[in-house]
Amino acid sequence: MKFSLKILLWTIIVMALALGFSGFYFVNYVFETSLEREVGQAMDESSILGFAFETAALSVPAKYSVLPDNTVEEIASNLERGGQSTSRLLRISDEEKNVLYTSDGFEMDDELLFQTGENIKTYRIINVGEKYFVHTGTTVNALNRILYLENMKDISEVFTERTMGFSLYRRVTLIMLFAGMLIMQIISSLLTKPVRLLTEGTKRMAAGDYAYRAKQISQDELGQLTKDFNSMAGALEQNIEKLEEEIEAKEEFMGAFAHELKTPLTAIIGYADMLRSHKLDEEKSIMSANYIYTEGKRLETMSLRLLDIIVAGKEEAELQAVPVEPVFAYLEEMFVGSREMEFHFAYEPGTALAEINLIKTVLVNLVDNACKASEDGGRIEISGQALENGYRFAVRDYGIGIPEEELHKITKAFYMVDKSRARSKNGAGLGLALCVEILKIHQSRLEIESKTGEGSCFSFVLAKGGVQE
Repeated sequence: MKFSLKILLWTIIVMALALGFSGFYFVNYVFETSLEREVGQAMDESSILGFAFETAALSVPAKYSVLPDNTVEEIASNLERGGQSTSRLLRISDEEKNVLYTSDGFEMDDELLFQTGENIKTYRIINVGEKYFVHTGTTVNALNRILYLENMKDISEVFTERTMGFSLYRRVTLIMLFAGMLIMQIISSLLTKPVRLLTEGTKRMAAGDYAYRAKQISQDELGQLTKDFNSMAGALEQNIEKLEEEIEAKEEFMGAFAHELKTPLTAIIGYADMLRSHKLDEEKSIMSANYIYTEGKRLETMSLRLLDIIVAGKEEAELQAVPVEPVFAYLEEMFVGSREMEFHFAYEPGTALAEINLIKTVLVNLVDNACKASEDGGRIEISGQALENGYRFAVRDYGIGIPEEELHKITKAFYMVDKSRARSKNGAGLGLALCVEILKIHQSRLEIESKTGEGSCFSFVLAKGGVQE
C-alpha cells in the first residue's frame, strides 16, 4: 500500500473514531440534560398537584371529619382536566394503597406505588408502546387522610429528539468524513510529493541518469532528506565519472601499451627473420643487429619504467632531509659529455625533504625529455632555487615546445606530442607519468610552462629539509 494511502486511511479511521465518540457524547449529553429537566418538571408538577389536592380538600364542608372517597374522586377528576390543553394521567390510592381513582390510559403496575411512602417522593422512566413517560409518586395529607398521588408525564419528545440527533449526526459525520477524505487526499499527496520525487530519482539513477537531482519543495525533514539525497547523488556522480575516467584511461593505457609493444617487436622480428633467412654482408648484418639491439633496449626501458610507475603508485617513501648538491653533481656527471647538448647548471645550496633516488629518477626523466625535445647542440638549463619553505628544481629547454591544448595530456602514460619524433629517439611516453607518481609521494606536483617553438620548463618544489650536520 502506498504511503499516501496509509496516511489517508489512518486519518479517516481517526476522524471516524473521534467524530463517533464526540457525536455520541454530545447527543447523549443533550439528551441527559433534557431528560433531567423533564424529570425535574415532572417532580415539580407532582408537588403542585399534591398542593392543589390539599387546597381543594380544605373546601370540603365541615360536616365531614374525614375526606370521603367520592370527594377524592371528584377532586382528582378536576385536577386531571385542569390547567392544560390535554388531560393529565393520574392515579390516587388510599392509605392501604387501594386505588380510588385512575385516569383513562393510566395502565401502570404498582411497583412505584409501594415504593412511595410518607415524605418520600419517587419517580421512574417507563416505556409504554412507542411512548415514554416520567411516572412520579408522592403523598397527600388531606383532611386526616394520607393519600398516594401518581402522575404520568409524556416525555416521548425527548427520546424522539435523541433519535433525530443521532440520525442527523450520522449524516453530518458521513459528510465530514467524505470532505475530510478529499482534503486529506490532497494533503497526503502534497506531504508525500518529496518521497515520490526521491523515488523517481532513485529509478532514474538506477537507469544510469546520474545527473538527475530531486527538486527540494520544502524546508522540513523531507526537504533535508531531499538535500542529502542530492548531495549523495552528486558524490555518486563524481565517483562514477572518476571510475569511467579511470576505466577509459586504463583502456587507453592498454591500447597504447599494445601499440608500443607492437612497433619494436615488429622491427625485432623483421630484422631477426632477415638475419635468419638471408645471408647478408657484414654491413647489413651489423645494421640489422643494431636495429634489434636498439628496439630491444627500448622494450627494456619501457618495461622498467612501467614497473617503476606501478611501484611508485603504491610505495610510501621514507623522506629524509638531503642536500641538493650531490643531486646536481649526479646529473652533471650523467649527461655532460654523453649527449650532444649544451648543458648549463645554476643552483643554490640547500636541503630538501626527499627520497634521493626517486628524485634523481624524476630529474633524469625531465632532462632526458628536454634532450629529446631539442635539436642536437640545443641549450638545456638545469637550475635549483632555495625558497623560504622549500627548494625548487627546474629543467628548461628551447626545443619544439608543447601546444597549449596538449598540456593537460602529456603526463598520461604513453602520451607523446610528436610520436614519430619520440619514437625516433626511443621515447615511450612514460617518463612524465612516472615523474607525476613520484612527486605525489613527496606531496608535490609537476609544473609545466611551454610555448610552441620556444621550448618548455618543467619544475617542482620539495619541502625544505632540516639542517644537515
